[in-house]
Amino acid sequence: MAARKIRLGIAGLGRAFSLMVPTLSADPRVEIVAGADPRPEARQQFVSDFGGRPHETVEALCADPAVEAVYISTPHQFHRANAEAAARNGKHAIVEKPMALSMVDCEAMIEAASKTKTHLIIGHSHSFDRPIARTRELVASGAFGHLQMINAMQYTDFLYRPRRAEELDTAQGGGVIFNQAPHQVDNVRLIGGGRVKSVRAQTGIWDPARRTEGAYSAFLTFESGAFASLTYSGYAHFDSDEFCDWIAESGLRKDPTRYGEARASLRNVSGADELALKQARNYGGAGYAPPGGAVEATRWHQHFGLLVASCEGADLRPQPHGLMIYGHEERRFEDLPPPRIPRVEVIDELHDAIFDGRPVLHGGEWAMATMEVCFAILESSKGAREIQLHHQTGLPAGL
Repeated sequence: MAARKIRLGIAGLGRAFSLMVPTLSADPRVEIVAGADPRPEARQQFVSDFGGRPHETVEALCADPAVEAVYISTPHQFHRANAEAAARNGKHAIVEKPMALSMVDCEAMIEAASKTKTHLIIGHSHSFDRPIARTRELVASGAFGHLQMINAMQYTDFLYRPRRAEELDTAQGGGVIFNQAPHQVDNVRLIGGGRVKSVRAQTGIWDPARRTEGAYSAFLTFESGAFASLTYSGYAHFDSDEFCDWIAESGLRKDPTRYGEARASLRNVSGADELALKQARNYGGAGYAPPGGAVEATRWHQHFGLLVASCEGADLRPQPHGLMIYGHEERRFEDLPPPRIPRVEVIDELHDAIFDGRPVLHGGEWAMATMEVCFAILESSKGAREIQLHHQTGLPAGL
């Protein structure tokens, strides 16, 4: 019997949505029925691509009776209001990371979903990726003894992709702490069991023309006694995909000869010109190019740079092709076949929750705990002190 379809509405037809198009288009369990965006060119592209009903506002989308669940990919500062609108109308919601820009907003989103008995999932984050999930399975099995340490590192060109002004303003959710750290923190928390005890961190704001955090290093201690070191730089110099066989974060092959293109594209661009460049590349814009197809021989698992989890008996290194296991006297590779549909795990979690009543992993409480770590990175760097955490949660029973 065919699986029941999720009647999905899209709130925000921007960059995040375009990255999910290969998933939403290819998964037979999803029927895209409506989309909302203030840009007429985005709505026009949406109708052409999906034939769904266009809306100018998220509120109208959430009130649409054809919509069963809402994928919220609007700018960060609108996540709380959009999630509350979805819950108020009895719609389940997937909210793009970051969950929200304050703990108060996170708590309000959780409360809204709880009151209406709707499901709230935060994703995509790279902790959905199969190699990360498999690493967690092996750690939890105890086959290699206790987890002792995690090292995670990612270097990208993030800060030099075309940005709106708000994306370069930390107060409005700009910079790498809100945009990138949730991926890395989620990965480390999943593998480490979730409960971070404290955070000590330093952030970097090194470009006077882009005055937001472009880098950080953080040291996390877990209640279990394990600890983790996280490093991220978005300053477009070293590219850590070099450590991943030149497989990009998307799972697609990267051409290393295109080094420096991000900075070069902005060399003579500023202000309104940068905004125009971003809008042209955005969904529905004149320069919009759809991401690679959902089923490609060259598409591997998505990833977020180099990660090594050290247990008593082995080091585990998830990779786009699978998982490398370095034991006491031998090393072996555990192959993980390429995904048929990228990011399919996000739909798995939502579909299983709606139709089978299964508990979700990436729910509101989990995502709020991840955001608490991100907020602590900012607070620790600003105050030059270690931050103790109070809203952490472990993995739900059975997951």
